[in-house]
Amino acid sequence: MLLLLLALIWCWFDPGNSIARQRTSVFDYYQWLKPRAYQDAPVRIVDVDDASLARVGQWPWPRNIMATMVRRLHDSGAAAIVFDIVFAEPDRTSPAQVLATWAADGAQVESLRHTYANLPDHDALLANAIKDAGNVVTGFALTGVPGGRSPAVRSGFATLGDDPRPFVSDFSGSVADLPAIESAAKGNGSISLTPDSDLVIRRVPLVERLGQQLYPTLAAEALRVAQGAHSLLIKATGASGEYGFGNQVGVISVKIGDVVVPTDATGSMLVHYTQSVPRRVIPAWQVLSDHYDASQVQGRIVLIGTSATGLLDVRASPLNSAMPGVEAHAQALEQMVLGHFLERPDWARAAEFCFVLIVGTLLILLLRMFGAILTGVVGVATIVAAFAASWYAYTYYLMLFDPVTPAVATFSVYLSSTVIGYLRSETEKRTVRDAFAQYLSPALVEQLTRDPSRLKLGGDLREMTFLFCDVRGFTRISEQLKSHPQDLTRLLNRFLTPMTDIILAHDGTIDKYIGDCIMAFWNAPLDDSAHGKHGCASALAMLDALNTLNAALANEAKSGGRTPNALQVGIGLNTGECIVGNMGSDQRFDYSAIGDPVNLAARLESQSKNYGVDIVISESTLATIPGWAALELDLIVVHGKEEAIHIYALLGDEAAGRSASFAKIRAAHAAMIDAYRQQRWQDARAALDPCRSLEPRLADLYDLYAERIAGFMANPPPPDWRGIHVAESK
Repeated sequence: MLLLLLALIWCWFDPGNSIARQRTSVFDYYQWLKPRAYQDAPVRIVDVDDASLARVGQWPWPRNIMATMVRRLHDSGAAAIVFDIVFAEPDRTSPAQVLATWAADGAQVESLRHTYANLPDHDALLANAIKDAGNVVTGFALTGVPGGRSPAVRSGFATLGDDPRPFVSDFSGSVADLPAIESAAKGNGSISLTPDSDLVIRRVPLVERLGQQLYPTLAAEALRVAQGAHSLLIKATGASGEYGFGNQVGVISVKIGDVVVPTDATGSMLVHYTQSVPRRVIPAWQVLSDHYDASQVQGRIVLIGTSATGLLDVRASPLNSAMPGVEAHAQALEQMVLGHFLERPDWARAAEFCFVLIVGTLLILLLRMFGAILTGVVGVATIVAAFAASWYAYTYYLMLFDPVTPAVATFSVYLSSTVIGYLRSETEKRTVRDAFAQYLSPALVEQLTRDPSRLKLGGDLREMTFLFCDVRGFTRISEQLKSHPQDLTRLLNRFLTPMTDIILAHDGTIDKYIGDCIMAFWNAPLDDSAHGKHGCASALAMLDALNTLNAALANEAKSGGRTPNALQVGIGLNTGECIVGNMGSDQRFDYSAIGDPVNLAARLESQSKNYGVDIVISESTLATIPGWAALELDLIVVHGKEEAIHIYALLGDEAAGRSASFAKIRAAHAAMIDAYRQQRWQDARAALDPCRSLEPRLADLYDLYAERIAGFMANPPPPDWRGIHVAESK
């Protein structure tokens, strides 16, 4: 079981290693066995090959020749003309550049100088041709060396979900075209291709980044210009209906015009290569010749690149160790136009994880029941099945699933199961203790250790109570103590320690610390039928402990002649059904909960400051503590939700709720809220002063209602208004 756990962690987090390289080799072998069948897509390469250099001259060609090529391609009806070439320096064959190399004296030289000075500049000729064409995409190179002029951005970007910039490839420098050429182009894309560690190009990025600026790559920009689109739409995790599986967060897809391209998390698409096909390529000399066949490029995206020996634009692909770099862009464009996408789904790792979990567990059970021989047969069969299923998914669905990691994990579990079997019981107890010692009280940990079957890992749907506690104004305190980081750390620890002790003493589970914020929950992993009561009791006890801490801090500051840092907190509680279970970690189980009730608890904590109260609870939590001292704050639609909920301020426990003083404030407060929602503004305003005198702790809340009432008296709400307040911030 220990080795199986290690294999699962290895499978889930997928560190770069020899197994990952073997998996990549298997995927390459799939392409070698069955490459993509070439279809006549509207994509062509104008290739500056050795034959073209022999006919036209050495590289780089004068840019008046490149201008002629652009005009011919445009006149032939090319949908887009794309340069996989960077024109970073002035053309050395331009008249002005040639003049600079001539001697300054001599009558004949001066006569020629005057004549040459009136000849057109080659860079200007190319810029004019590009501008006249109106469908040219220029290229620039992004590099890891800082410096260079930032390239111009011709396309717009829209995003859905998370900010894609942290995920896409980041560069620190650039080599851009001459400004005159760049400004004349309709599009501008990065030609940079980042190979894998073995220098093989398996992915072509669609979006890259220089600093904080996003740039389209050459293939993406070519497709955009060819369609006449204006922007790229980047969809990432966090968008509607999009979730990250495990740590597979980042970019999901890029929409270019009418084409949606699925990508990996970095915004790159997997290239499904074809064999080199002569039909894809037009030698550059043919475009410049008098017998040029214009039908070869009509309505097609034309990429201009080089394959000539010595020009160094040579890359490796799974099918070819020496492929022109422009062909990688062209093959990616073909796939986008044809809607043919090779994918490694973001849920592939989860599927592989489940395969290893199921097969590994099965082998361990079979080995104990039937011995090594039968179990070995089953193990070999599962390894064969893994490779067969992977090949089937590639062949029929263009999906890549890893057969190597499950095979290695299965084999390892089989070999080691007999050796570590006798340690199973102790390992199980130690795993439970180590996983939960930091999150549960010692008594609960001991219960789990004695009876691990009470712990259900992997995801349970259960009703739970969630608590978020955050220090208000902690940023200000951090700034005051920025020159004394040890004091800041000591202050934070002095706050977190008693708060944690209180939660554990009330049978709570610490989920995580987020800076100065604590997230905790009740009713997991052990059942707690009074989870709402325990959560609310913890919140009240935390306020008492905070008062004690602030008194101690004030005394220490007074004796030291310093200004005390009094701490204030906001606490939010919510009750609802969530998924709770083991989320996986390198060093321990990360036992956590996910679901909308968790998010609502966090939103309630942030609303405590807006309403001027210490503890905000939801109506579902209030239902678990009948008779406690709680007053309704508002009917609110919190940020990120559409349905309104009633929220309450928790002021005391059941004893406080039975007191005569609380009965008075409850009646006065209810009358004020009722008048407010019935739009009886005069009655509601008159009820505020009695409420303030009866409950001074809610002075800020009543000031808030006074401001609202004054606003509604000046500008009445619509007739269908039901007293709902929409929160504008989290």
